[in-house]
Amino acid sequence: MSRIIPKKLSTQEIIDSLEFWNFLWARKDQKPPSADWLIWLLLGGRGSGKTRTGAEWVREQVHTGRARRIALVAPSYNDAREVMLHGESGLMNIGYPSERPKYISSRRVLEWPNGAVGQIFSAEEPDGLRGPQFDAAWADEFCAWSYPEATLSNLRLGLRLGQNPKLVMTTTPKPLGALRRLMEMPGVYASRASTADNPYLAASFHRAVQETYGGTRIGRQELGGELLDDFEGSLFPRALLEAALRKTAPERFDKIILALDPPATTGENADSCGMIAAGVIGEGIAARAYVLADVTVQGLSPEGWARRAITQAQIFDADYILAEVNQGGDMVATIINSIDPSMPVRNVHATRSKTRRAAPVAALYEQGRVKHCGVFKALEDELARMGSSAAKTKSPDRVDALVWAVTDLLLSKGGVGRMRSL
Repeated sequence: MSRIIPKKLSTQEIIDSLEFWNFLWARKDQKPPSADWLIWLLLGGRGSGKTRTGAEWVREQVHTGRARRIALVAPSYNDAREVMLHGESGLMNIGYPSERPKYISSRRVLEWPNGAVGQIFSAEEPDGLRGPQFDAAWADEFCAWSYPEATLSNLRLGLRLGQNPKLVMTTTPKPLGALRRLMEMPGVYASRASTADNPYLAASFHRAVQETYGGTRIGRQELGGELLDDFEGSLFPRALLEAALRKTAPERFDKIILALDPPATTGENADSCGMIAAGVIGEGIAARAYVLADVTVQGLSPEGWARRAITQAQIFDADYILAEVNQGGDMVATIINSIDPSMPVRNVHATRSKTRRAAPVAALYEQGRVKHCGVFKALEDELARMGSSAAKTKSPDRVDALVWAVTDLLLSKGGVGRMRSL
């Protein structure tokens, strides 16, 4: 049954129209992916518009006739009513008023004027999805479900009507095994939306949440929509890295260095050249190290990363470049000094494994003696994997450079350099 469009539309009806949403309001991340998919998993921060995205997708399926029986799954029945149905961006508050569904609470059913039906389900009762069948589904806040895998399994087994039944899942991510396993399933397309992507939120809200949560683990997860895993056996758990964060750098340092972990190969697929700027204040057990910047590069020739290192050392007024030379011997200092003969270079040799070298540095983090002067996402993600089985999947070039820097500043017997300001 096709939809009936009023002959004369008010301004509000035009604003409420599906066409207005698709062409004027919806951001790119709020539109279904062009790639073929069975499950569209939208990982969104708080207020990113993921509820509106799910509701608008359902509305389009209903009004284009692609879906006649829709499953609507929430963490609880109350969540379904308050968010998916009656929320400001819920199904009963979007679209032409004449085309909106009515809710029959006694049956937990939505009925659209064109005959389409939506059934409400709670993830607290996975078996409630046994029996019914659907040609579309919208599942909200998967990471808050009491029984995520059992509920999802029953839901997917019920998606068996029509030519191409699809499932849209909207959730704020959490480091759950169920979410990781979902993302690895065939036919799943994952995308991300952040709180900052939504221009319709109050500016005061944006400022407040950034001041409170900016750069923290909870901020990256709850606002940025990022999936941040805590890896079993990690030397640097996320909470430890969060405790190390400070938003500004000290004004003066006793010594600043640029630590370098050169790649053994070159080319597009070569390892990165880890490059970390760090400074120290104080001596002995009173000394504190500060990570100033992660300026790691990838894909450059030896001359390319050497020039990058020289430039960064000059920017930070570093006392010297500290370079691991296991792979290239004296080659690193030779290349750097062929470009800038005045640049001091100190070599370090690795005699222990990466994990064993990192362990004393992790202890310094636990003692509060290492601080990050800003948010370094890629570095933090590498640190979070260090010591776990996940660290074996990729060379931790940023971590290697950081470990050399902190070891030189806090664990070596070399003393401090001249006092300077940043």
